[in-house]
Amino acid sequence: MMTKIFIASIIYLTVTVTLCTVRAVKGPTPEDRLIAINVIGTKTTVIIAVVSCILKESYFLDVALVYALISFVASMAIANFIEGGGSQID
Repeated sequence: MMTKIFIASIIYLTVTVTLCTVRAVKGPTPEDRLIAINVIGTKTTVIIAVVSCILKESYFLDVALVYALISFVASMAIANFIEGGGSQID
């Protein structure tokens, strides 16, 4: 029963990631795109964690943590790029 709930949640999250991808591509502002990319990273981390629960493999949690860290660093770099007017990354 729990596996079916996990699979349904993965499908739901995948659909919402697709919608966030549309927002990231269309914008209209760079801030909207940044938030959409951040949400995609968060949802992907959750999907990896749920897959870890389904497969009962704990090493996927390590992958989820590393993915979350990379997503955070990328979001900070993009925010810094937007704040600088898009001309340079410090």
